[in-house]
Formats: sequence, structure tokens, C-alpha cells
Amino acid sequence: MKPVRISAALAAALLSLAFATSARAADLTLHTDPTQSTAELTLNGNLHTVHGTFQGKRGDIRFDPASGRIGGEIVFDATSGRTDNSSRDQKMHKEVIESGKYPEISFRPDRVDGKVSISGTSTVQVHGMFNIHGQDHEITAAVTIKFEGGRWEASAKFPVPYANWGMKNPSVLFLRVADSVDIDLHAKGNVAPAGTP
Repeated sequence: MKPVRISAALAAALLSLAFATSARAADLTLHTDPTQSTAELTLNGNLHTVHGTFQGKRGDIRFDPASGRIGGEIVFDATSGRTDNSSRDQKMHKEVIESGKYPEISFRPDRVDGKVSISGTSTVQVHGMFNIHGQDHEITAAVTIKFEGGRWEASAKFPVPYANWGMKNPSVLFLRVADSVDIDLHAKGNVAPAGTP
């Protein structure tokens, strides 16, 4: 009977080790492809609606789907912001977001509420710090993320109350715009086990 007990104990130990190894292997690094990542803005006004785009710059997100642990950041190039009007863009960069002084816009996630499937599409709430104009702001956004064939893509939409966050409202004379801008974030990249370059 003793050999059986030893074998059972050994099997239990091996099972625990395998489970721990599997749990560690579940940690993923989501590398961002800047060429396929954008942040689109929509600013409502009394005469027309302004649309614009910022280009991705870099990003790596460390994520464990089993526990919901998340870290890292995704960064956009503030100097790349463009609408369809060059004089408006110049004013945006010089007077509103001051991209010469604050050249990056970033999001650093720190918590995921909801279950993420590593195969297919999931929608979860992601909490973190959104940095713009040199300051961090706490936000929670609904994020839809899809894993397929070693690739990932995600989208999120959230408001940025830029005037309340210390940036200038660019309204002039009869042209008035809202104090908050809607951001549609889209990111894509490849998936690798945590620690893989």
C-alpha cells in the first residue's frame, strides 16, 4: 500500500507543477503594430462635426486572461493628429493639446472586469490611466478584443472631457464646439508568451 500512496503523492505533485506551469504560460504579451493602430476623434459643434485621427506609436500589453492581471501601455503620437483642415490642426496642436510640449498620448491599463477568451471575441470593462497633455486621468472603457491566429485586435470608445482636464476649448465667435471629444481607439498586433521579445 505504501508504494501506491507514494505514487499518488508523486502524481499529485506533478499535476500541481503542470498546473502552475500552465498558469504561467497563460501570461501573454500583446505587441502593438503602430501602423495598424489609430485613435479617431469626434468633436461635435453647432455648425459641423470635426473628425480626426492620431497614429499609433508603440505599445506592449502584458495580460493574463485567467486572472485578469494586466499592465503595460499603448502610446499614440500626439504630433500626428490631423483633421481635414490645416489651420484647425495648427490651432489644435499649438493651443489645445500642445503637442510640441506633450508629444505622446497613452493609456496604461491596470484592471480588466469580465472574462476574456483567448479564442474569438470578448467585450470587457478595462480600467486604467489615460495620459494626455502631460497629465494622468482615471478612466474605464468598454473594450472589444479579438484573438485569432496569433494576432489580436481591440477597439474602445470613451469620452475625453478635455476642457475639464485643463485644455483650451477652441470655440471662436459663432463657431462653438463641445467641451468633450469622443475617442474611438483601434489597435492591432501579434500575441506572444510573456517575456518573448
